Amino acid sequence: MPITVEEFATARPHLLSVAHRMLGSAHDAQDAVQTAWVRAATARSSASVENPSAWLTTVTARVCLDELRARRRRNEGPLLADAVPAADLAADETVLRSEDVSRALMVLLDRLTPPQRVAYALHDLFSTPFDRIAEVLGTTVPNAKQHASRARRRLAPARPGAEEAGAEETGRADQRIVEAFMAAARTGDTRRMIQLLAPDSVRDAEAALLPHGGRTTVTGAADIAAETAHFRDRIRAACRLTVNGTPMYVIAPGGHPFATIGISTAGGQVTRITLRPARADDRFDAPEPLTSL
Repeated sequence: MPITVEEFATARPHLLSVAHRMLGSAHDAQDAVQTAWVRAATARSSASVENPSAWLTTVTARVCLDELRARRRRNEGPLLADAVPAADLAADETVLRSEDVSRALMVLLDRLTPPQRVAYALHDLFSTPFDRIAEVLGTTVPNAKQHASRARRRLAPARPGAEEAGAEETGRADQRIVEAFMAAARTGDTRRMIQLLAPDSVRDAEAALLPHGGRTTVTGAADIAAETAHFRDRIRAACRLTVNGTPMYVIAPGGHPFATIGISTAGGQVTRITLRPARADDRFDAPEPLTSL
């Protein structure tokens, strides 16, 4: 056996991180790493491996690539939060917080093809050289580089045209208000939220997102602030993205879209907050700037 139990145990945390970025699921990552270990343990070669971690990473990445391709053959779309078992969702959220993983990036990675996701994760997130990535993908180094490059382009935000420049500048001013409100919402700072909300502001939400009997419409800064503070745990799981071409926040526990938050402003205050469930046909894109991921 080319890999010892001790070598696998040492590499396992890294392998789980790699598999999680590729598969978007802590549970699936554990399965992939276990499969990689079974393959390592049953390998016929008796020669020692010079770099066990790198060797195991290659095997794990191949397992993940096979799973991603199987998902595509089954025509499986990205899993929304409602379709993920509660225990798995909690495990995914734990990984995001403990490893400081970008929530927005995990949502966006689902846009990539299997080779693009593997190449991007290995090279851009884990600094794997392209010769090893090419080995995982079963292709040439130039092709592996092309997969990573295409992934970066698909993850990059759309650039506004010249005719949108004025609207973009106004949007940036509004965005500062929105970000200030979201910062207050994450901590439950009702006083700050009331300052940022217009006195006659409105919160609209679809009933599916509310507790039984919850009001779909709430009016007034004080009532909206009080309700928002009550749901601050959900707000903490929100990230800024562009949804179907519109800047929004997406509540994505564990990196799985659950709901979108649209916030309108006027006169330097928040005037309307609209919440709706995330949909399978929603298109998620990176916001400006890309570094916010």
